[in-house]
Amino acid sequence: MTFLKKLTASTAAAVVALSFAGATQAAEVTIRVGHLNPADPFESHSGAMTAIFKSLVESASGGAIEVKLYPNGQLGKDNEVIQQVRDGIVESTISSSGGIAQHFPLVGVFDIPFAFPNIAVASRVIDQRSSFGKKITGSLEDATGLQVLGMIDSGGFFAFSNSQRPIKTVEDMKGLKIRTMTLPTHKAMVDSLGAQATPLPWAEVYTSLQTGVAHGQMNPIPIIAFAKFDEVQKYLSITNHVITPYIWTMNKAFYDGLSAEHRSIVDWASEVATEAGRGVSRVVEASERGLPKLAQKMEVNVVSPAEQAKFAAVAQPAVRKLIEANLGAEGVDMLNAMLAAIKAAQ
Repeated sequence: MTFLKKLTASTAAAVVALSFAGATQAAEVTIRVGHLNPADPFESHSGAMTAIFKSLVESASGGAIEVKLYPNGQLGKDNEVIQQVRDGIVESTISSSGGIAQHFPLVGVFDIPFAFPNIAVASRVIDQRSSFGKKITGSLEDATGLQVLGMIDSGGFFAFSNSQRPIKTVEDMKGLKIRTMTLPTHKAMVDSLGAQATPLPWAEVYTSLQTGVAHGQMNPIPIIAFAKFDEVQKYLSITNHVITPYIWTMNKAFYDGLSAEHRSIVDWASEVATEAGRGVSRVVEASERGLPKLAQKMEVNVVSPAEQAKFAAVAQPAVRKLIEANLGAEGVDMLNAMLAAIKAAQ
């Protein structure tokens, strides 16, 4: 059965189940879930994940659990919402590595450029159930006290967009002001390539590109598409230089306080929703919502493997040096574990 058929069948089953389970029953438990991206489940992975999670949890619990969704950064910046979850103000959030890094710096190991050879390998490694996924999410749980519900890639490999020129070689990066997440590793990567890293929160990116505060930015294709950066960027360069995780967390005390039945529902619903989100990203990338849509307004070029190797030769040492300096032996151990997992997954 195809992914979309599975998704349709799961959603239909949930709707039917809800109709027979007493939808008018007053909720005993409320789960509030925040994320940065659009609510449309066909536009972003976190939109799909939260929509499916809500449908499955509410139907399976017979309405005893109510799920309230807060997309588009309604609850605040990524790192702020994570803190709200840690403090028990909000129950759950799906967060980018930029937000996570401010609570768990070890997530920066994902930022070694060109570490992942393709999306299949990335999907095997960036998964809560993989050996490396268990190692890094377990470390995150120990460091933050959060409960991890799922881990997924950020929507695909990152590409560069900008308003000045196509990026075909390392030399083309020189002088460009590139918006990055507030991650030291991303700053080191961009600066090493001769550009000027401009760390900005997500809410400011579109305006900054529009006004020239930044010439360009880097993100996966689905994010560039739903953010409508094609309105303020002329060039899109497919570099596939990095892929980062989104991590779904829940307040640990809240999770532990659920009944065994409700906790089981949350566990399987989040697992199904995470897999669906992974599939949606692939669909968006390839459909008229993704690269074909962007190509209507933007000049698209693909950086050759030979040039990618030149990018890697410059950027990899800079990011590795930063990881060694800022994250110490623990960071080096986590990085080496990830690289070993990538090699084993090929």
